[in-house]
Amino acid sequence: MPNAFDFSASPFDCLDESEQKIVRDSVDIAYFREGEAILEPGIEPAHLFIIIKGHVSQFDAGEAVAGYGPNDCFDGRSLMAGLATSRFVAAEEVVAYLLAKAAVNALIARNATFGALLFSDLSNKLGALAQRHEQREMHALTMSRVEEAFLRPAHVVEGAADIVTVARLMQAEHSSSVLVRDGERLGIFTNTGLQRAIVDGQPLDARPVRDLATFPLVSIAPDAPLFDALALMIRHQVHRLVVADGPRIVGLLEQLDLLSFLSNHSYLITVRIVRAQSLDDLRSEAGKITAFIALLYRGGTRIGQIGKLVQALNAKLFERTWQLIAPPELLAESCLFVMGSEGRGEQLLKTDQDNGLVLRDQTTVSDAIVESACQRFSAALRDFGYPDCPGGIMVSNPVWRRGADEFRMLVRRWLLRPDPDGLMALATFIDAHAVAGDASLLAGVRAEVDHLVAANDALLGQFARAIDLFPDAPSGWWSLLLMFGEHERQSLDLKRAGIFPIVHGVRSLALRDHVQATGTTARLDALVASGRIPLELANDLADSLHFLMGLKLKSGLAESDAGHAVSGNVRVERLSSLERDLLKDALAVVKRFKALVRHQFHLERA
Repeated sequence: MPNAFDFSASPFDCLDESEQKIVRDSVDIAYFREGEAILEPGIEPAHLFIIIKGHVSQFDAGEAVAGYGPNDCFDGRSLMAGLATSRFVAAEEVVAYLLAKAAVNALIARNATFGALLFSDLSNKLGALAQRHEQREMHALTMSRVEEAFLRPAHVVEGAADIVTVARLMQAEHSSSVLVRDGERLGIFTNTGLQRAIVDGQPLDARPVRDLATFPLVSIAPDAPLFDALALMIRHQVHRLVVADGPRIVGLLEQLDLLSFLSNHSYLITVRIVRAQSLDDLRSEAGKITAFIALLYRGGTRIGQIGKLVQALNAKLFERTWQLIAPPELLAESCLFVMGSEGRGEQLLKTDQDNGLVLRDQTTVSDAIVESACQRFSAALRDFGYPDCPGGIMVSNPVWRRGADEFRMLVRRWLLRPDPDGLMALATFIDAHAVAGDASLLAGVRAEVDHLVAANDALLGQFARAIDLFPDAPSGWWSLLLMFGEHERQSLDLKRAGIFPIVHGVRSLALRDHVQATGTTARLDALVASGRIPLELANDLADSLHFLMGLKLKSGLAESDAGHAVSGNVRVERLSSLERDLLKDALAVVKRFKALVRHQFHLERA
């Protein structure tokens, strides 16, 4: 049959030449008038339908649940089940290929990726996409574990050993570091410590190595992703990690060995940020972060991994900016923190500032000094490309810079006298992540939230209610996927449609269970571990979130390349058939999750 069959559309783009021949030999063309039923419930399907021209609507119990356009295919699930459960109607004149069931079965038997993309759930579809990604080298990198990189042997010395003895061991073993055991604690001594010992001028043969060792160790498990190791190095500003399998030390992962494996420039950006001596230096590095994100995304790096790296890079950028601006006494008497998507490690492109400052109670730092530093900090981030927060959630706003006691009172007011603005401010604050100063100040305020919500179902219900802040009304985002024509030129707000409901629903469940993690996937892991939600749902939510974040990033990079402001929206007509299919699956997960949250917090009764 026709050679004009489009094999560039999913899932047919994964077929080889012999499999394409099966399609050509087994396909027919059919025509359906507008309003004609193509498939009815209870019918045993004999074909897979692939639309050439026109649009088809799918109905369940009389309700429109999906729409299909050119290059989309349906209904694979009923084809395999042997019975249709939905009604498919031509929304306008339709011309479609009919691929015989026997041919579909043959393709599934020969090509697992084809079957996964055609019939599987969101998680398996995304997994199949990853398997066929063209950038094999980068994909191997993102799947690599710490134990796959070159690990240097770990040599252990006692803390009482003198520097000369330790230096001789390092020379004999051609090592730049040794581990130092000092009672119950374990630290590390490096060439940097040896240089400090020489400069100090004290007798090296009489000075115990424990005096110049660094405690505690920064460690990572051997089965952890290499990108997690890179993020740890960036966060702690270290050149090596101790690889430990429980109490057993496996070896040392050195910065150079990691970089040779990863072949990217994130650590170089970090080093330049940390060594920057002026805001001009930092502006240059801030600009490189976006280019680095684009490189990772277009190379196939998973969204979750990009988020971790961006969070670590931004934290270093904000920390160094604050260090250059704030006087030493303010640095010691405060905690600078970020919130929202930045706090969760889920902000990829520069959108807006979400930050605050907790001051130590009875601080001697004057209000004028605090005001000046905060205004300069917000201006610096603006100069680096981070726009002002439309809601004023930034340190330049006095509402978001307070003493610890004042912050606790503010949090109490948000909780005990909730209004929409207060609840959203609370939601933003719960994602707070310390980036500079005394982190215990932020922890003290966060503890007030846990204390107030303990066993208070009414407060938790008020908080969780924001999941319906952007309802899925028929005229909203869901209908964009069901209708075509003029609607295709509309844009979809991914944050409202799916990202916010997932994030806030998980945040609400985490708040109820006093989960301290700020990232959505980390919160999901904790909720699964406590038995609060099933693993399958957690996986679906994480996959949906990362898919939506990926679409948002793709659209944002295109807007940035065109010189436009990053909107966070996606144009429906620009999505591929596979992207639209995955988007439908992701939004179906969101819809199911919102129902679960409403049930758990008894929101249906309100």
